[in-house]
Amino acid sequence: MQCKSDDSLFTKLANSKVLFILVYVDDLLITGNDVDSIVAIKKVLHNALSIKDIGLACYFLGIELAQFSRGIFHNQKKYILDILKDVEMIGAKPVLFPLILLI
Repeated sequence: MQCKSDDSLFTKLANSKVLFILVYVDDLLITGNDVDSIVAIKKVLHNALSIKDIGLACYFLGIELAQFSRGIFHNQKKYILDILKDVEMIGAKPVLFPLILLI
């Protein structure tokens, strides 16, 4: 089922099993709570298309991913460093910046 708010996200819900597929040009990120469902969808995709399984995701669309027993964590450190390098501010020093939160 295609997500209404994001055309590139597809979901499959069956009983208590959930599967997510995120599509970006020619890259797919597949995840879910059931390994058998993930393996099955990869077989279907492999039979229909020429795909290459590169294993666990560690980097996707500028986001670094790290899997731990407590969950999956992400950051954009590399993306931020690339921006700082592009604008020649890689050695810049941080400063405090007050932020007012409106709740």
